[in-house]
Amino acid sequence: MLQAQIFINKNEFLGSQPLYEFIMQFLIKHQVKSATAFNGSLGYLRGSHLSRPNDLFSFDEVPLLIILMDEDAKVKELLKSLRTVTKSGYVIVHQVDEWTE
Repeated sequence: MLQAQIFINKNEFLGSQPLYEFIMQFLIKHQVKSATAFNGSLGYLRGSHLSRPNDLFSFDEVPLLIILMDEDAKVKELLKSLRTVTKSGYVIVHQVDEWTE
């Protein structure tokens, strides 16, 4: 089983739709086993400027992490399909074990 972590800014859009919503709906449509989106409290992408979205009067972009898990081939195919739609963010992929009872 593979886990993919997708790092994006919450303020990014794909057309008129927030990118994170597009990705989550894409994952639901393709029946991914598990996916969760997390808001970050501190982070950066493409540079060394730290974003602190929770600071008073902050206009920083909110860092966002989407984690998904499914079978190896499915995750690889989904990420390949997503990259045809958007080049935003960073993706990390690694093996995980599924705990079942």
